[in-house]
Amino acid sequence: MNIAIIGYGNMGRELEALAREMGHNVAEIIDVDKQNISFSELKEIVDVAIEFSIPSAVETNIIKCLENSIPVVTGTTGWLPNFELIQNLCDKNKTAFFKASNFSIGVNAFISINEKLAKIFENYPAYKVKIEETHHTRKLDKPSGTAITLAEVIINNNRRFKDWKLSENGIHDENYITIKSERIGDVFGDHKIIWESSEDVISLQHSAKSRRGFAFGALMAAEFIKDKTGIYSMKDLLNI
Repeated sequence: MNIAIIGYGNMGRELEALAREMGHNVAEIIDVDKQNISFSELKEIVDVAIEFSIPSAVETNIIKCLENSIPVVTGTTGWLPNFELIQNLCDKNKTAFFKASNFSIGVNAFISINEKLAKIFENYPAYKVKIEETHHTRKLDKPSGTAITLAEVIINNNRRFKDWKLSENGIHDENYITIKSERIGDVFGDHKIIWESSEDVISLQHSAKSRRGFAFGALMAAEFIKDKTGIYSMKDLLNI
């Protein structure tokens, strides 16, 4: 498979190395130092683009790919996709879009377990929930996209909760899920969900050891959407 990597930070470099290990060809790398790329020409040499840039650039990158019938996978967080526009572009140009806040297989299993607990505890209001996440100091968005996904999964499956708030905002309403975010050192990504009643505590935690798991999931997603049309997520890839 011929791949374009958009965004050449730590994740971009991890993707490049692992893609070559897996036998893929990295046909083009686009970054802040190399932006004068013709996407109409790019589509002639790549099968899919993998986008890990920054929030201010991600939407433009995705639109350019889809307008030129280049399937695109993105893991950039800290932005809100216009899914109606993306769906229209996918339909018009017969291509595909894949978005995930986290490409780790372990994290997505973790999210699925959280979904089950949220459904169970809807009928047991004694259980309160909070989310804690820690990342490296270079991560720009806060809370992490994965923490927001975890909160949204709870909200969508437990009617007791109507929204989430950062814990530093001082919201203590039991109808809100609090998220505590920390930026420390070189932490790849730690996420914890705590369900607690006066009688007991259930604590679920996922800790990433490296970026390799994220890169592997993104490459699996790229393989998955090649020759497809439409919008996809890790639920489609992992069938969960």
